[in-house]
Amino acid sequence: MLRIYNTLARDKQPFVPLEPGRVRMYVCGMTVYDYCHLGHARVMVVFDLVTRWLRASGYEVTYVRNITDIDDKIIRRAAENGESIGTLTQRFIDAMDEDAAALGVIRPDHEPRATEYVPQMQAIIDRLERNRLAYVASDGDVNYSVRDFAGYGRLSGKSLEDLRAGERVEVNSGKRDPLDFVLWKRSKEGEPFWESAWGRGRPGWHIECSAMSAALLGETFDIHGGGQDLQFPHHENEIAQSEGANGRPFVRYWMHNGFVRVDDEKMSKSLGNFFTVREVLGRYDAEVVRFFIARAHYRSPLNYSDRHLDDARQALARLYTALKGFDVPPIAIDWDEPYAARFRAAMDDDFNTPEAIAVLFDLAGELNRSRDPAVAQLLNALGRSLGLLERDPLLFLQSAAGDASADALAPAAIEAKIAERAAAKKARDFATADAIRADLLAAGVVLEDGAGGTLWRRA
Repeated sequence: MLRIYNTLARDKQPFVPLEPGRVRMYVCGMTVYDYCHLGHARVMVVFDLVTRWLRASGYEVTYVRNITDIDDKIIRRAAENGESIGTLTQRFIDAMDEDAAALGVIRPDHEPRATEYVPQMQAIIDRLERNRLAYVASDGDVNYSVRDFAGYGRLSGKSLEDLRAGERVEVNSGKRDPLDFVLWKRSKEGEPFWESAWGRGRPGWHIECSAMSAALLGETFDIHGGGQDLQFPHHENEIAQSEGANGRPFVRYWMHNGFVRVDDEKMSKSLGNFFTVREVLGRYDAEVVRFFIARAHYRSPLNYSDRHLDDARQALARLYTALKGFDVPPIAIDWDEPYAARFRAAMDDDFNTPEAIAVLFDLAGELNRSRDPAVAQLLNALGRSLGLLERDPLLFLQSAAGDASADALAPAAIEAKIAERAAAKKARDFATADAIRADLLAAGVVLEDGAGGTLWRRA
């Protein structure tokens, strides 16, 4: 049975969805004012893996990942660029979609934009005001009264006295308490606005997820996910808003993926170790990056470095090398088969992808020994359940074994060298032929002579 680590319970719990056979999942997505970074890549890949495994387990999954397209940072960036907010956000939504597709991330079933759900946000704020959990401050903002919600702090596991306002919460004199957070922001001169019962303004950040999740999944749903950095205050505030307005439990299972670190330091622009997905994909094949993310357990920190990416590239190449020469069309997996059963047990243990990938390497070893087509099919099928091993093995191995950089010898140059070597062999100039093989090997290209001619792959 699938067990999920529930952040709210601080324990692994058997997964029992509200509705048998159906899973409703919401994941906090991107604020679209810049290109996606490695932290975003991890969120996208992690919850893509979760969705794939739930579906492989027979569940019907409705997956929602939102887009924040109105925010202080968006407004500032559009003003700096001298462009409209719509133009800015659409450009980075398109870029986000390109990055996700490159990483093999299946599109969510719904990608709601915050600006499309403002009436639903206003309706929740109205209920909170009627429930005496929201108030209009002296500056015109509508704030949530944190101390009037009895359960505040249980997700982060801290008392009110321990908590501090989050980085996106602007502390101002209009608040009754520094922990109170904004539900509706009164618009300033020149800012976008919507009409409301509280005057012209726009929604605060936290309220959008309460509104969009309820509209698309219901007031109570199964899984809510996101990065560990969102646990407080964002997800804590979502609970307060949703349960305060609806009077019922909000989410059954909370999932948070770990932070991304760079060379064992926190990734940040100030440290100069901040990488966008596009920068990384300029140096490494996208499947290598996906494999690198999948090889770490989603709750553990993920340490990015060239050394770790190079190791991931070599490891993935070993799996593709084992599959080379086999025709492996997609097959239905027999989960009673011993390797498949081990794989399933790993994934059912809180999506333990490191253990599941270890099974893939055991299978590759078996395949190297037996060269059994059935083993190749199983290896491929299990890999595909993680969004891996979906390419022709030889094409992957010839694509610099997953190296996307410009340093690798081009395929056309390799083919020319192979032709030159063949001509030398035909002329019985074996010294030249051997020299060409050695030069190619030094450039990271291995030649394999066979009855059908010479094939090549990256070392």
